[in-house]
Amino acid sequence: MKALVKTSEAIGYEYKDVDMPKIGPKDVLVKIMGAAICGSDLHAYHSSPNIMKMMQLPIVTGHETCGEVVEVGDCVTNLKKGDLVSPEPHIFCGECYYCQNSAALNCLNMGLLGHTIGGAFAEYMAVPAHVCWKHPPGISYELGAIHEPLGVGVHGVMSGEINGKSVAVFGCGPIGMFAIGAARVFGATKIFGVEVAPKRVAMARQLFPDATIINSKEQDPVKTIMEATDGLGVDVSIELSGNAEATRLCFQALKREGRVSLVGVHPKAMEFDFHPNIILKEARVHGVFGRVIWQTWWQVRAMLDTGKFDPLPIITHRFPLAEFEQAFKMAESGEAGKVLLIP
Repeated sequence: MKALVKTSEAIGYEYKDVDMPKIGPKDVLVKIMGAAICGSDLHAYHSSPNIMKMMQLPIVTGHETCGEVVEVGDCVTNLKKGDLVSPEPHIFCGECYYCQNSAALNCLNMGLLGHTIGGAFAEYMAVPAHVCWKHPPGISYELGAIHEPLGVGVHGVMSGEINGKSVAVFGCGPIGMFAIGAARVFGATKIFGVEVAPKRVAMARQLFPDATIINSKEQDPVKTIMEATDGLGVDVSIELSGNAEATRLCFQALKREGRVSLVGVHPKAMEFDFHPNIILKEARVHGVFGRVIWQTWWQVRAMLDTGKFDPLPIITHRFPLAEFEQAFKMAESGEAGKVLLIP
């Protein structure tokens, strides 16, 4: 089968023939219907040090996906052929201290789809059945393919109290827009979005006319947020860009005793002054590395069931898997929402 493979620490992927994955007794074989490009996939493409530390090469990449189960292992009882599924990319063991204490996201024996375990930028994928989220009847594969990044946005929003709070989202890429949508659904009263790419600013303004979307090239985001919050700042600040300066602004816009959720992947280490930004503010800082398993997946379903937020318009481009170079250029151009690769 054809797949995108990271073969070395050189920049780029290889589109090549690989063996069809074989399943074990507890696995399922999934025919990939669509896979979305994540920010971490862009970092892996460019061999960013913080991502390369997490990868076992060579590896089939990709993890945001949806597909049809076409084969089930002998011990699998929760899935059948024809089921539409999306995998939780954090392949948890179910047996360690964290897994047994409702914290599977921090599993001590964690595998990572597309990093240490063959991923979704391929025609087929073998994955343990216990990490598959079964979609309800009638859902489209495109909506299924963005469930995982939707969950990242939801987890960033829901890692603390959100109802009745003011929220600032730094980085209005796809996950940032997912976070804005989630904040609206779950009761945030005042929402700000901060973005530098003009097309994403325009897209966010069109999708969320009741939010204040700030073009940080034209306005000072901290000044704008402070003026709109009587000089207090926001209750919740969420950083999704992985940009060092945006991270500093994220803390500067925060109210005293507020909460920061750090989601964005930083390509390298950054300098940061804890004293004014965290200690003096008594800020609560929450790192977000995926989703709470399976709580966040249920929150995504609940959000979609309200009918108050349709994330599908955030998917703006679709490319055949063979055209991955064009797809990755579009994904990092700042001119796209979510980009899908179709095997």
